[in-house]
Amino acid sequence: MLVLAIGSEARTRKYLPDLPIVREVELVCAERGASDDELLALAPDAGVVVADAISPIDARLIAGMPNLKLIHSEGVAFNAIDVDAARARGIAVCNCAGVNAGTVAEQAVMLMLMCLRRALEGDRAVREGRQIALKERMMVEGFRELGDCTVGFVGFGAIGQATARYLRPWGCKMLYNKHHPLDEGLENELGVRFASLDDLLATCDIVSLHVPVTDETRGMVDGEFLAKMRPDGVLVNTARGDIVNQEALAAALEAGNIAAAGLDTLSPEPVTCDNPLVNLSAVASRRVVFSPHVGGVAEGMFYRAHRTIWENIARLAAGEELVNRVC
Repeated sequence: MLVLAIGSEARTRKYLPDLPIVREVELVCAERGASDDELLALAPDAGVVVADAISPIDARLIAGMPNLKLIHSEGVAFNAIDVDAARARGIAVCNCAGVNAGTVAEQAVMLMLMCLRRALEGDRAVREGRQIALKERMMVEGFRELGDCTVGFVGFGAIGQATARYLRPWGCKMLYNKHHPLDEGLENELGVRFASLDDLLATCDIVSLHVPVTDETRGMVDGEFLAKMRPDGVLVNTARGDIVNQEALAAALEAGNIAAAGLDTLSPEPVTCDNPLVNLSAVASRRVVFSPHVGGVAEGMFYRAHRTIWENIARLAAGEELVNRVC
């Protein structure tokens, strides 16, 4: 079997698990950004394609690989894969669901704290000799402790639940919204309760996004959504940039309609210099914390993800049922 891995070859080879299947297949690597023509020339007979989360796997590439049986996302996201084209060919699409829950949850909590404590502004003030002036201002203006905040989760899968587990010892009140509420026992275990989206936005000090990119969620954080948030509210996005209407968020930050935003991801990626959120005024930009979409890429996550991928390839080779199928 020929396996084509699209993404960093160094990363692919570093995290190869010690499994027999790795030695039984031929592995070919292509860097992210390779064209369909380059990929088809490199591995036209591939039976498996493993792709990093932002490498597109389109209908043309799928159609050009007659032996393709499995497309596997290196991560949790699969929105860059043409799932409909794969389904039409009977090709399985799988992801690594759950492997990054803990590390993304850590990133979400970090962004919450950085926004509440104005961490980037504080760093700059110390470097520029303005420590005491900013400290005096923050003491007068006040800032909230995380434990005094009500945190709302929009979407509440593995990552949202992991974040709730981290936050519970802080003493946060926590609300969540999803299509199907959890059973009461799990709600009690996590210390959360279900709320309508409107109630969550109106109530919560921090709104944390944990939904996948679908036709329903793409651009859901728009002007109407942001207008329903508290004016001292904080928005945290460790999911996908496509969920947020970035022009609307930029306008809300400029107008002071929300207090801050902590963003691990923007759209598109790589982030372009004309993105409205990286071109805010000096005042508004102090209320935004960016991280370079590293919430889910801790070392432990890659070891777990690549074992998941290769165990699935072994199942495919043995004719067994695959896990984490999305189609």
